[in-house]
This record gives sequence, C-alpha cells and structure tokens, in this order.
Amino acid sequence: MNHTAYGHILRNDAQLIEASLSGASKVPFWLDGPGKPNPRPILLDELTADLLVVGGGFCGLWTALTAKERYPERRVVLLEASQVGWAASGRNGGFCEASLTHGSENGATHFADDLRVLKKLESQNFQAIQERIERYGIDAEFELEPMLTVATEEYQVEQLRKAALSGEGEFLDDAQLRDLANSPLYRAGMLSTKGVALLNPAKLAWGLARAAENLGVEIYERSPAIVLKRRNMAVMVRTPSGSVRASKVALATNGFPSLLKRLRLFTVPIYDYVLTTEPLRDEQLESISWTGRHGITDAGREFHYYRKTADNRVLFGGYDAVYHRGRRVKPEQDQRPETFVRLADHFYSTFPQLKGVMFSHKWGGMIDMSTQLVAFHGSTGDQRVAYSAGYTGLGVAATRFGAETMLDLLEGADTERTRLKMARRLPIPIPPEPIAYPLIQAMRRAVAKSDANGGKDGILLKAASLFGIRFDS
Repeated sequence: MNHTAYGHILRNDAQLIEASLSGASKVPFWLDGPGKPNPRPILLDELTADLLVVGGGFCGLWTALTAKERYPERRVVLLEASQVGWAASGRNGGFCEASLTHGSENGATHFADDLRVLKKLESQNFQAIQERIERYGIDAEFELEPMLTVATEEYQVEQLRKAALSGEGEFLDDAQLRDLANSPLYRAGMLSTKGVALLNPAKLAWGLARAAENLGVEIYERSPAIVLKRRNMAVMVRTPSGSVRASKVALATNGFPSLLKRLRLFTVPIYDYVLTTEPLRDEQLESISWTGRHGITDAGREFHYYRKTADNRVLFGGYDAVYHRGRRVKPEQDQRPETFVRLADHFYSTFPQLKGVMFSHKWGGMIDMSTQLVAFHGSTGDQRVAYSAGYTGLGVAATRFGAETMLDLLEGADTERTRLKMARRLPIPIPPEPIAYPLIQAMRRAVAKSDANGGKDGILLKAASLFGIRFDS
C-alpha cells in the first residue's frame, strides 16, 4: 500500500482521466499559439565566420546575441537542426530562476568554495535577462512572481521550516497556505520571492532570435551540424548541404550528442512530461484559492511543478523523469500515455475541486541531465571550441550565464566565470550502455522509495551521495 500523497496507483476514476485527456493536442502549448516565426533558410553554401554557434535553443541564442553585443563587427552564424526554440527551450514550464546551482543544498555539495561568487553572478545574470527583454522589446510574458513550495508529506514540513530559517523564503503553516492555494494534500509551504519569475519560453526564444538577427547574426534552420574538424587555424563544421569555417565555435547542443565525442558521457537525456488545462474561470481558481500569479512546486524528490499561463490555464508537469534505453532522443518519445494518465490523476488529487476540467495539451521533451544537476562549461585546449551542457531542467536563466562563460573561454579571458569550478572541471560521467539503463532505473526506484519512507535514503542513494551524485527528478 502506497501511503504517499502521490504515487503510481490511480486515486481517481480511470474513465474520468481518459475523458479529460481525449482532446488534448500533442503539440507543446507554447509552440501551438500565434507568433511562431516562419522557417528560416537552410544552409546551402560554404561560409566563413568569426564565431559559429551550434544550437538554436536558449544557450545558443544567448551566445549569438551576446557575442554581437560584445563585438558588433564580427560575423556570427548560428546553425539549428530543426527550428529555433523547438526542443527543451520551447517545451519547459516557463519558470525562470536565478539560481545557478539547483538549490542551496546542491550548491554546497558541488561548489562550496564558489558559493559567494555564484550568488553575485546569478543575481547579475537574472537582472541582465530582465534588461535584455526590455531593451529588445521581447514579448515573453515575463512576470516577477513568487514560487510557492508545498509539503505534501509530514517529513517535508520540517525541511521547509529549516529552508525558511536559512533565508530561502517565508514559512507558511497550513492555515496561511490555504490563502495562496487550497489542496487537501498540502501540509505547509514556503513562499520565495527573490530571483524567481515566470515567462513564455517559446516567445523568449523567438524574441532572442529576432534580436540577434537585428544585430546581424545569420541563423540557418533545418541545418544540423554533423561533423566538426580542425582545419589549420580554423574549425570546419559541416551540415548535410553546406559548411561553416569559423575561427571559434560554441557548442550549445545540450542533451543531443556533442560534436566533441569525449563529452558524450557527461550528459544523459531524461524525458519530462507536461499537461495544460483548458482556460479556467475565475470561480474555478477561487475554488482552489489560487488567485495570485505565483508558481507552485512540491517538496518531494519526485516533484511536480505548476503555474498559470497568461490565459489562466494550469500547466502541470514533472514527477516522472524517464530515461529511454540507449541515450535515444526520438520524436515518438515526446508522447508517453502512462505518464499523462499519472499527471492527470495527480492533478485531480491535488485539486479535487477541479475534477472534470479538461486538458488542452499534453507533451514531453528531453532534459540534458548531468550528475551534478547543473551545467558545466569548458573549452578545448586551443580555446577554439567551447561547450556548455548539463542544465538538468534549470536552463531558462542559467543558459545566458553559460553563453557568457563560453565567450569568455573562447577569448582566453580570466574572469570570475572562468575561474568557477563548473567551468574548470567536468562532472562525474554517466556510464555507457548496457550499464546506464539499469543504473538509472535503480536510482529512480531508490528515490521513489525514499519519498515513501519519510525521506530516508537507502544504501544506494547513500553510496551515490558520497560522490555527490543524485538522480532526483
């Protein structure tokens, strides 16, 4: 018998859940609205550039834009395998957090000596994002709103109390919490107001691309980079129908196989899945006391995240973190019916007042996970190729920081960014198959068991933590 608030056993009527998902679009909500730009040209020529950026997600777009801000006279080219913002950057929940360490505990585990500098840099980066959105007139639906973390298990209450005492937010008991969101599963909460915001991730990606092009960046879509080779004092990158010869290359492909093969064991593609409801009426939101614009997450290691869109849909995602055997990234993995059923069941368990609400969209996408749960950055010995990857679901804001770090590394600059441990050392690698799949599955089971056991870790998680390795959702 599973006694946790959430689990894999359905708590709600299966026919109700099936009906609620029956009309949901398989297109990610953010990518399904107006404003999507027309396809850009395919690279059909042989170009030369001062800087080539590979990847048209947040990290690549920030790199191209920032490079042009720093050096307007340089020729910057960006290659995207599909369309700008189509992968993780256009599929996530739209939570923009200043943190560069995935929370204070993870930061202390991996970057204890850098925490003071990281705190300063993450604040500067977060402010720079807001400033660029305003400077370039990007309609990203940016909202400076709090994050509410809720305890759904008794052991999590004390964890939130301690986090609040350390300055992470304001602790809320059950009565105070009901004014912000009313669920029978909630036991306590913590409201964090610093360094958190909400936005429309697809609109941010599209706006960054337009801003970069207005500064002179050349963007080619449907032009996957397939080969990277050194050519004398330059780097040659080939696509199926063209090539770019560049003095410097920035790799922003994240969870996709790196053009530097030696990096391929340092990330693993983990799939995350999301639902959005139909737009909710004011009285429906009042029934759950969620009349504010704050986002919500629960304090479990297998956690949910949820927020309201501009038109008052509830986006509800997380919990399942699925690794598909062989490090595969395939379009058919964007849909996983058993996870959508689980998410709908958990949604109705969280807010039984909303039973019968229909879901408008259901989708999934790949997150590039590293064993330190945050990104790593680096460059080749000749400083001609830089890379940034491993964001582990924390990329909406942190990718801009990664972009600046890559540009510093390509210049050979000694900066506070390049002196950080995350820019000097790679994380512990994740083994190749056939070891990876059973290892990750074992870790997932251990995490679920820990949540069901009052947060007490078993032998496997304790052993992994000795090396700073965790496989939380």
